[in-house]
Amino acid sequence: MKDEGFSEIAFIGLGSNLGDPSQNVRDALDKISSLQHVELITASSFYKSDPIGIVDQPEFVNAVCKVSVSIGPEALLRSLLNIETIFGRVRTVRNGPRIIDLDVLLFGEVRYSSSDICIPHPRMFERAFVLKPLLEIAPEIALSKNFVLSKSSELLGDKSVTKI
Repeated sequence: MKDEGFSEIAFIGLGSNLGDPSQNVRDALDKISSLQHVELITASSFYKSDPIGIVDQPEFVNAVCKVSVSIGPEALLRSLLNIETIFGRVRTVRNGPRIIDLDVLLFGEVRYSSSDICIPHPRMFERAFVLKPLLEIAPEIALSKNFVLSKSSELLGDKSVTKI
């Protein structure tokens, strides 16, 4: 655990494709902003994206938010999983439809891996629906040592992910 009074910048990916996906993402942002030890700084525009893996499901609405946190990555993940539970998310099929999905993408400059979480998120650099909203609110990430620009830059031209 970090010393009392520390704060770190983290980025959270949000996605939904069940019910009213845009409203689900808005409501999740509200829940995130009300978390203790978490301050919502900004959120990206919403983006529509085609599903990955299981393609026979509705389009997703995705966004990324930037937060300041005074808790560690594992505690942040537990808080996000609790929000998913409040929304009624049940994990049945990997890459399947979901009411809400919340992922810790980045946590400062931390590289961290446990059985529950891997930071940076292991697939974020392969997904335009993460990169486009992330770079909208934090273009400086493209210049950081964590950003794998060579492969990721071609994803930014992905036409299946569009701002709404």
